[in-house]
Amino acid sequence: MKPLDYVQNPRPNGNGPIISVSGLTKAYASGFQALKGIDLEIRRGEIFALLGPNGAGKTTLISIICGIVNPSTGTILADGHDIVRDYRAARSIIGLVPQELNTDAFETVWDTVKFSRGLFGCKANPAHLERVLRDLSLWEKRDSKIMTLSGGMKRRVMIAKALSHEPRILFLDEPTAGVDVELRRDMWGMVQRLRESGVTIILTTHYIEEAEEMADRIGVIRKGEIILVEDKNVLMEKLGKKQLTLHLQNPLAAVPAGLSGYNLQLSGDGQELVYTFDAKSEQTGIADLLRRLGENGIDFTDLQTSQSSLEEIFVNLVSERT
Repeated sequence: MKPLDYVQNPRPNGNGPIISVSGLTKAYASGFQALKGIDLEIRRGEIFALLGPNGAGKTTLISIICGIVNPSTGTILADGHDIVRDYRAARSIIGLVPQELNTDAFETVWDTVKFSRGLFGCKANPAHLERVLRDLSLWEKRDSKIMTLSGGMKRRVMIAKALSHEPRILFLDEPTAGVDVELRRDMWGMVQRLRESGVTIILTTHYIEEAEEMADRIGVIRKGEIILVEDKNVLMEKLGKKQLTLHLQNPLAAVPAGLSGYNLQLSGDGQELVYTFDAKSEQTGIADLLRRLGENGIDFTDLQTSQSSLEEIFVNLVSERT
């Protein structure tokens, strides 16, 4: 599908990062420290996925960048505009799809999106709004009141509202929470087309496969601190482990004592022997393992290797810092 031109006049402000966060903290009156010294740069035109457990600070960080919550300390630039000193200019280039559905139930889809565009002082542009609604499969619902729509369709309306004023930066806070797999796939496709049209995408998600499918870079936040930012492919290469799965000719009740020096686990009711190893190591130990299997009279009918998923990497990262 041809990328849609959501950004009519991108007017990029130089070649630096489109979002720059420096020394950001957020403390509440209760004493709770939601964010602790966040430093983060988002590259122009990328899809950046922010991962973290519940309560890690994802929504707080997004809310501050979007001007909804005030920071305690620190500075944030959105395409060169300070979000505090130059709030209007910064906010005009940002679109936000919040996690909670808060659309006006009694308005029609068209009126809601039209009104949202007007809030940013943009001139009427029915052609742009039609493009957005068509790409989100909402055009046939344009005269429907939002209260009559399904949860997935309401989520699409939230995205349409965020795109109504042609932002250069789009935040998606848990965009596919509560929607079915088909809608989720549709939204993934829409996000890719938005990126192709020049929009920078920042998303938070609980669905690890969402980040693995779409993101260029991954950021992991835990207890208000960014603990890692890395290109997705580099992250998976750096932290991912490989596994060799041996399909045994005869099941085992336990790993033989003679193989205790290897990182082995039994699965599949003893029919599979799984060896985890570091793919980057000069000596993976596979050849030696296969020799020792023969010495122990263990025959296998097939073998295969697999790479750790991003989900496994994420779980390991968070647990290591508990």
